[in-house]
Amino acid sequence: MTTTENLTAEQVRERVAEQLRRSRARSTALTDAVDEDDLVRQHSRLMSPLVWDLAHIGNQEELWLVRDVGGRDPVRSDIDELYDAFQHARADRPALPLLKPREARTYVREVREKVFDVLERTPLEGRRLVQDGFAFGMIVQHEQQHDETMLATHQLRTGTPVLHAEDPPRAAEPLPAREVLVPGGEFTMGTSTEPWALDNERPAHAAHVDAFFIDTVPVSNGEYLAFIDAGGYDDPRWWSEVGWAHRQGANLVAPRFWERGPAGWHRTRFGVVEQVPLDEPVVHVCFHEAQAYANWAGKRLPTEVEWEKAARFDPATGRSRRWPWGDEDPGPEHANLGQRHLRPAPVGSYPAGASALGVRQLMGDVWEWCDSDLRPYPGFAAFPYREYSEVFFGGDYKMLRGGSFGTDASAVRGTFRNWDHPIRRQIFAGFRLARDARPDEVR
Repeated sequence: MTTTENLTAEQVRERVAEQLRRSRARSTALTDAVDEDDLVRQHSRLMSPLVWDLAHIGNQEELWLVRDVGGRDPVRSDIDELYDAFQHARADRPALPLLKPREARTYVREVREKVFDVLERTPLEGRRLVQDGFAFGMIVQHEQQHDETMLATHQLRTGTPVLHAEDPPRAAEPLPAREVLVPGGEFTMGTSTEPWALDNERPAHAAHVDAFFIDTVPVSNGEYLAFIDAGGYDDPRWWSEVGWAHRQGANLVAPRFWERGPAGWHRTRFGVVEQVPLDEPVVHVCFHEAQAYANWAGKRLPTEVEWEKAARFDPATGRSRRWPWGDEDPGPEHANLGQRHLRPAPVGSYPAGASALGVRQLMGDVWEWCDSDLRPYPGFAAFPYREYSEVFFGGDYKMLRGGSFGTDASAVRGTFRNWDHPIRRQIFAGFRLARDARPDEVR
């Protein structure tokens, strides 16, 4: 997402309108791909019915843009409670009197029509909520986040494949190094200037890390398979106490959607059963699995601070970049984002997207587990509502950074912070490894 700084109000409106249309096209494609039975069915107790996500997208848009920013009368105030994510657990939502698919589509269309009128009439300055189009950008990101959630629901559904996309490009050259030294010292973490950055990314602040090594690419399926073959799931030495208890209780034996057959390991990907591709980043593993693999490999997971320094720090200038490759928006040469492909690209892909230090695939492909809890930055202030971040601080959450192949560029950046429970596997999450640098390795 191009920054809206230094743009005229009309240019900001054009950019907002473009992003709103793009996000809605994706929501429409994800919900039009299935019939009404699939829309209202709960494909997993971990997820909402697709029709709930669709109407929730419209309800959040109505609450913030139609009513708050626009000061307009409600479109459907009678459904607010049904689509309040804090009022009803996902497992309980199918029992609610939800809008039927046709009603939901009509509702989101009516809301969007009003939103475009609000966009045309609202001065994008003076009030923090609308400065540089922030409220509109917040809603764009919200819709794209739910689009990725709906994509995860598609992965959980059974039946004939309904989503299709071309494969990502293959890695064209060997890696220059397996791991990269990240120098110790301070760098600027977070942001105070990115116009659409959310509250937990703020403010920019100095953060210190000791020198460490981080892997150039994420852990691959082939590497993870070696852990399985070595009995990693059966050896408590590699697992934390809570991780081992979960591995036993949930009977984990491999990444989710993997199955062992006579011809080896296969996985199901959006309804397609295929041999596990050894050169792709492993995906659908929980934090505990990632941590166990790291212990087995003699390394560890990076902390969130380490991950961001590896992604953003430019040793030549001493500044932090917006994206690993620089400040320009991501293009198809930089990263596997936006559901252009329905799988991660092979490890080593996207050399043009490498960070200044030479770390690849930090954006897109798979979310990366970090060994850090969700905590506020120094000087954090909730905005525009506590429920986006603040209510989750101190809970049972581990950090995820970088986005996946299902994450849109408008909903991720070098400072973006994601989090989830450490047992979650339905998300498009993988990991890469890090290790402390020895004194003789630090230049």
